Amino acid sequence: MGAARGVLQAALLLAAAAAAFLLVSPAAAAAVNSTSATLDNIQPLSTLNMAAARVAMDAGSAIRASPELLGTNVSITQPRAMQAYEISESHLFFFSPAAGRARIRPGSPSTSRRRRPPTATGSRSSPLPISSKLYKFANISPSFMSSGSGDTSFLLINQRYDYAFGLFSGGKDNPKLVAVSNKISFANPKAPVFPRLSQGKGWNEMAVTWTSGYNVDEAYPFVEWRMNGKENARARRSPADTLTFTRNHLCGKPANAEGYRDPGFIHTAFLKNLWPNREYSYQIGHELLDGTIVWGKSSTFRASPSPGQASLQRIVIFGDMGLGQSDGSNELAGFQPGAQVTTERLIKDLPNYDAVFHIGDLSYANGFLAQWDQFTAQISPVASRVPYMVASGNHERTSRDTGGFYSGGDDSHGECGVPAETYFRAPAAANRGKPWYAADHGMFRFCVGDTEHDWRPGTAQHAFLDGCFAAADRKHQPWLVFAAHRPLGYSSNEYYAREGSFSEPMGRTLQPLWQKHRVDLAVYGHVHNYERTCPVYENTCTAAPAAAGGGGNGSSPAAAYTGALGGTIHVVAGTGGARLRGYAGGEWPQWSAARSESYGYVKLTARDHSRLELEFIRSDDGEVLDAFSITRGYKDVLACAVDACDPHTLAN
Repeated sequence: MGAARGVLQAALLLAAAAAAFLLVSPAAAAAVNSTSATLDNIQPLSTLNMAAARVAMDAGSAIRASPELLGTNVSITQPRAMQAYEISESHLFFFSPAAGRARIRPGSPSTSRRRRPPTATGSRSSPLPISSKLYKFANISPSFMSSGSGDTSFLLINQRYDYAFGLFSGGKDNPKLVAVSNKISFANPKAPVFPRLSQGKGWNEMAVTWTSGYNVDEAYPFVEWRMNGKENARARRSPADTLTFTRNHLCGKPANAEGYRDPGFIHTAFLKNLWPNREYSYQIGHELLDGTIVWGKSSTFRASPSPGQASLQRIVIFGDMGLGQSDGSNELAGFQPGAQVTTERLIKDLPNYDAVFHIGDLSYANGFLAQWDQFTAQISPVASRVPYMVASGNHERTSRDTGGFYSGGDDSHGECGVPAETYFRAPAAANRGKPWYAADHGMFRFCVGDTEHDWRPGTAQHAFLDGCFAAADRKHQPWLVFAAHRPLGYSSNEYYAREGSFSEPMGRTLQPLWQKHRVDLAVYGHVHNYERTCPVYENTCTAAPAAAGGGGNGSSPAAAYTGALGGTIHVVAGTGGARLRGYAGGEWPQWSAARSESYGYVKLTARDHSRLELEFIRSDDGEVLDAFSITRGYKDVLACAVDACDPHTLAN
């Protein structure tokens, strides 16, 4: 949604029968072709015939944007919240050619180094180059249909460059650019924005990652932080590393062509030796070469409990979110209609959980890189307060002939993991390109896999997972969780049923590890619905709920498992926002215990070493749609089950 040195890189169409509103590039890259949208590859312009778009400026049409300068409520000397640096509201006033008015002449779109669209009535036959995404229909303004003029507003995020807007006529099939607005600028487009937390290399370390326009030869990035609630707590500063990427890092189109956008610079600082469960405040900043400091947003977080520590511990898990829009614009609304409502529910529920695991398919940028800035802005109210841990999904990593497990696909559309692995840190991972990792949170141990790389026996990932599971001290960390994007366990999705596997092909080669190490829970995304199994091994339920209690919020009864499970409970939660899917027809498999076609997320709650609760929470209203609990002692963890103990010897 910003301009690259005056060249706008995102689009915003406001279209009605006779007029349209579009954020355009005066000289962007190649035109985005109009293609039929598929379920897994919808970009905002996919329904617009941009190959037919023309410049046809009309003196009777105008569009004006205000204010022209955003983010003026700033300070470069005192550390305080800089929300104005991040997100601001812009009002747009537009006048349709149908109104026959010429109230305001079209203004210059920006001070582009390249050719601008003509500012007088005219046309051209070549396709209009567009690389933009956001749009609204003009009749969103109540007065438009009667008068041909009106106004609306958009939330603009600081993406380091200027904005301008365009008014189109001709509808989606034959769009014609008839007016271009004045430019809108942020007061400091390079300012640090969108801080996001993740657990560091150990439980007592927090990584803070953010984006800015400052390279290290311009300013030194750092985080200033202190413990709250302690008198005379000394403020400390931790330096940050700086990374970026270029077209040459990307693996194909559109990511390295019409979808490319300068990502700015991504910084990460590590706050070390944190006290368990203590609250800290922090603020991102850059010290300029003259010694002045540009401050970004301040926030707070609570450090993780130490491994094995008993306290109230709550973890949110989901996959497949994508981008939502709180201002009523229509970017990706067709494919990710639940993204904004899930984000808003997570913000409302912030006091009630301690960390998030977003297990793949994060932004669905699909090679249009401006969307990564927009996604980090969307989740920043959550990610700036609690660790936001991620896993790699097919829409982040899969790209032809790039060493992934699915070498024939191109679901990332040329990204091949580069933006996701740069914008988000998994510090516990040994290699950004192989992002499997362990994370300890009190009584939980999480082993996060990467289903875009081979997980079968003999591979590096298989060896890592074996070691990750084995390292859990089950006396003190009783709750062992495996998380990954694609369902390697059980799912009654139609595709998996048709394949006859009810899982990702070859997925269950990890079953011996789950059984050997008595993994309690495996959680996946990828399939856009919710499903929970019984404790299961080799397609057979190994335990039945002993009782049923209330599921909470008036929901259906919760299943209550007691004692040894004898198998792993598998949960599909690809319900973060992408279009929901159904299930295979016919009878439910006997291992499928609960289903829901609703947007939402899983929340795990551990209060002590003997009880774990899981809830599936609907995004719309916070209602608990499914729930179960496990109650057991350490003896139940040690109990032998099928293939869970070494064979007896003569010594036994």
